[in-house]
Amino acid sequence: MNDSGLGSSLAYLLSCAERSVTRGLAAVLAGEDVTVEQWRILRALAEGRGHSMGELAEAVLMPHPTLTKAVDRLIDRALVYRGPSKGDRRRVAVFVSDRGAELLARTDGAVAEHHRLIADAFGHERTERLMRDLETLTAALDYAELRA
Repeated sequence: MNDSGLGSSLAYLLSCAERSVTRGLAAVLAGEDVTVEQWRILRALAEGRGHSMGELAEAVLMPHPTLTKAVDRLIDRALVYRGPSKGDRRRVAVFVSDRGAELLARTDGAVAEHHRLIADAFGHERTERLMRDLETLTAALDYAELRA
């Protein structure tokens, strides 16, 4: 492990790993003309219950203005739509359309293959452990933030 310079920064190393993983995922999704951010939106909406823009922004890690533009592009392609929230019909929610669900189904295999390639390169057990550790780190930091 590098003890000095950028290589000693957890934030930098996480950013490097994220960029590498995202670059590969972007290449996989390019065949369907969908960005990683758009795929995240579709994946977050896949269960079909719909999400408010606030919920969706939090789920897909995007600021509201960026999310609004991305959702508008997905609406233009008929991959998602806005409609009344199932919990509160006065609120607007975003839902995946049949066409969006079909696109997800087409990309699922390629996304799974991308994940498998990462696991092959890094080790399957190490990849699963890394994913658990990152979830634990996120939860710990979120908890520490709440206590501050």
